[in-house]
Amino acid sequence: MKVPRNEIYFTFARSSGPGGQNVNKVNSKAVLHWNVRHSALPRAVILRFLAKFSNRVREDGECLLQSDRYRDQPRNKEDCILRLNEMLDSVKTPPRRRRKTRPTKASKEKRLTTKRKQGEKKRLRGFRPE
Repeated sequence: MKVPRNEIYFTFARSSGPGGQNVNKVNSKAVLHWNVRHSALPRAVILRFLAKFSNRVREDGECLLQSDRYRDQPRNKEDCILRLNEMLDSVKTPPRRRRKTRPTKASKEKRLTTKRKQGEKKRLRGFRPE
């Protein structure tokens, strides 16, 4: 699942990453801005995104991702887009509902046997007058 390109815009800033003196001159850090609440994606996907990544979304519904892994703008932009797509892929399908199961007869027996052994062990530790 991908966000339409017209919903995304970028701003650029000076990076703190590798690059020597170049870091002080070039705006290579990319900051991706995407308004989640006004997106054309399905409503269910947006709600799951907001629930899972609420720490990434501001009050006005804007999601911010930044990248300064690389020394040039285009690669940092692509990195931001890749990360956003990965985030969306993680919420595109609803989580599976848990089916209630009952413990098996064997597991109940094992639990009771273990309890009995533990109780016996502790009972034998008790004070025995001579």
